[in-house]
Amino acid sequence: MVIGVVVAICILLAILGFLVPSLSNHARRGSDKGFSAGQRAGGKAPGPVGRLLSKSFGKSQRAADKSHSAGKEARAKLPF
Repeated sequence: MVIGVVVAICILLAILGFLVPSLSNHARRGSDKGFSAGQRAGGKAPGPVGRLLSKSFGKSQRAADKSHSAGKEARAKLPF
């Protein structure tokens, strides 16, 4: 379920980055705040579980940012 949510966020950010690149930064920052909050909360868990949760939220944030920038780059490559 969580993987599906992260994939949906990535797809949404890529589409927004392609269609409205200047306005999509707000959505990216909002998702970054959510992932950062999850990363901080996961890091408070004890031992290896905390590292695992913190790392997974960090990788999800990196994937969302990468899909957002890919959408903006695809828009920039259009001939018009």
